[in-house]
Amino acid sequence: MASNPGPLTNWPWQKLGNVKYMVLSPFVANSLYSIMSKEERERDVTILYIYPFFLWRMLHSQLWISFARYQTSKTNHRIVVDKGIEFEQVDRERNWDDHIILSGIIGYIAVMYLPWAARMPMWRWDGLVLTILLHTGPVEFLYYWFHRALHHHFLYSRYHSHHHLSIVTEPITSVTHPFGEIIVYYMLFSIPILAMFCTGTASVSGIVGYITYIDFMNYMGHCNFELVPKWVFNNFPILKYFMYTPSFHSLHHTKFRTNYSLFMPLYDYIYGTMDMSSDKLYETSLKGRKETPDVVHLTHQTTLQSFYHLPPAIASLASKPYSPNWYMWMLWPIPYGFMFLTWVFGSTFTVERNVFDKLRMQTWVIPRFSFHYSSSRQKDAINGLIEKAILEAESEGVKVMSLGLLNQGEIFNGNGELYLQKHPKLKIRIVDGSSLAVAVILHSIPQEAKQVLLIGNLSKVSCAVSKDLCRRGIQFWLVGDGGVQRDEAQRRALEGTHFIPCSQFPLAKARKDCIYYSTSAMIIPKALQNVYSCENWLPRRVMSAWRVAAIVHALEGWDAHECGDSMLDVEKVWLASLRHGFLPMVAP
Repeated sequence: MASNPGPLTNWPWQKLGNVKYMVLSPFVANSLYSIMSKEERERDVTILYIYPFFLWRMLHSQLWISFARYQTSKTNHRIVVDKGIEFEQVDRERNWDDHIILSGIIGYIAVMYLPWAARMPMWRWDGLVLTILLHTGPVEFLYYWFHRALHHHFLYSRYHSHHHLSIVTEPITSVTHPFGEIIVYYMLFSIPILAMFCTGTASVSGIVGYITYIDFMNYMGHCNFELVPKWVFNNFPILKYFMYTPSFHSLHHTKFRTNYSLFMPLYDYIYGTMDMSSDKLYETSLKGRKETPDVVHLTHQTTLQSFYHLPPAIASLASKPYSPNWYMWMLWPIPYGFMFLTWVFGSTFTVERNVFDKLRMQTWVIPRFSFHYSSSRQKDAINGLIEKAILEAESEGVKVMSLGLLNQGEIFNGNGELYLQKHPKLKIRIVDGSSLAVAVILHSIPQEAKQVLLIGNLSKVSCAVSKDLCRRGIQFWLVGDGGVQRDEAQRRALEGTHFIPCSQFPLAKARKDCIYYSTSAMIIPKALQNVYSCENWLPRRVMSAWRVAAIVHALEGWDAHECGDSMLDVEKVWLASLRHGFLPMVAP
């Protein structure tokens, strides 16, 4: 929100949450009724184009979100490299779709009540020419001066500062504005559309094309990486006055008093507000900076719905701990299609990039889901993908790789030892994080505990925990992670029992009178930046112990592998993690 919010800051449906889309339902129902209740010669099918166009704008926006997040996690052409995106920005930009809902309402009202908007043809050339001329002239000119006015302290503090809170921009940053500011933008963008109506040159494709052009340029300009190839300006030099680039607009977000233009830098050239470093930043960003991650966390997706929780997928879901949502099942073809594509291409993909002081980190995802790991037919294929990822990281100069979730199965690959046996001269260090996971579990057990029930399959983690409990003289039971055994153990537990999982997967809460702990994890320090998504079911700014272990491994410069049967000193790893600012989670 702006530093000093003015009138018309909040959207009318702000309090409705995800139910806000229902504000369109009366208009959709009325449009269907108007078509079905009239004779064929009296029907105006123009109104039927509005809802599909609404869906197209939503899809177009989501494609840009996914494309931009995927690119910024792996590309060397990022523009702003010394800052990152955090959860505060994700929450602030959560209402990016409000303006699309508004445009849908305006579209329905226009077709229902304005005679010029009825029975439009599909295409008209004269309308296209008129739109180009009016956008280049009045729209760009008026926007330029309105934008400069927004940077006056009176309007900036009440409205435009909300948009500029995002230094590192994403495509949806472009439409994150107070309600009143969006109203003015829509008035400007309506100039060519109203002119087409008044001159009788309006067409469905003309209006759809113009609004899609606005969305496309808006989203492109707010990507934090350069994607406009150099040959475009080399072959058409005049375009530098009529098409901006992401690096051009990025300077406006970092310097505030330059590069005010909408999409055409022409007016910045005319009025002397063009940033002199625009061309240099464009060249530098396009050339790119070679960046090699120091640490790679290799994980996989759990369920089909977990696809939507990947950082490049749905931003609002990725910023919350994973939990199944009934309404996401309606989109079931998407994860299946994604699974098929990744199956065909058969390689890992990057979903996240983090920075901790000078340490650079990435998260790579194996294109498989948890249910694939239980299939014996998939064993060789998945091990091949993991081995390929390790060798790729080795060739790039990565120092440490952590194996997350089922990528380190004892039966599957001997906790990663399989890859060391095949490639004994690996320079990259393979870390399964078992030592830190054990440390987190042991420090989670209350000091006064006399009996402990461990739920999890027999593994090096559960064995290490059991050994320490024996040393402390604590009586314990180890119950397998199978459904029947696990449920029976929960049912028979006494009231107030503390359930602490030994596996990487959380325990389903079956008792309200017992205390359930998270899987082994630690709160990350503030210095760890560009964290804007949750790791699976963990809370915000919390990482699994298996992932943290690799970061600590790299920070300490340890030279040993931690996989197979080998395990680092538990207390040594625990103290090192605390020394670097990682904190244990507060007991529930």
